[in-house]
Amino acid sequence: MNTRVIVGPRVKAFLQTLAPEPRRKLWRGLKALAQDKGDLKQLEGNLHPFWRLRADRMRVIYEPRSVAGERQLICFYADHRATVYAVLEQLLASGMVEELRVEG
Repeated sequence: MNTRVIVGPRVKAFLQTLAPEPRRKLWRGLKALAQDKGDLKQLEGNLHPFWRLRADRMRVIYEPRSVAGERQLICFYADHRATVYAVLEQLLASGMVEELRVEG
């Protein structure tokens, strides 16, 4: 099955805030994601439908989907490790995660 990584607008906006070297690290991680390479982990608790990609101190949250025989990895949120999970929990509680997931 072919895998396509879809980088959402929030992830792109986060990338633009980074200095060149962290930005390169995160882009390398996103490119490797299509081959299931990198530091990947399924989240737990309320966040169990989602996975995360770790690149240095940054995290990208994504959701795997299967659409018409194609595996899609929807990368919808990224931030630094210190805040990413707390913010994601708040977004989930407020129903905002749905909006982020369909932006891509």
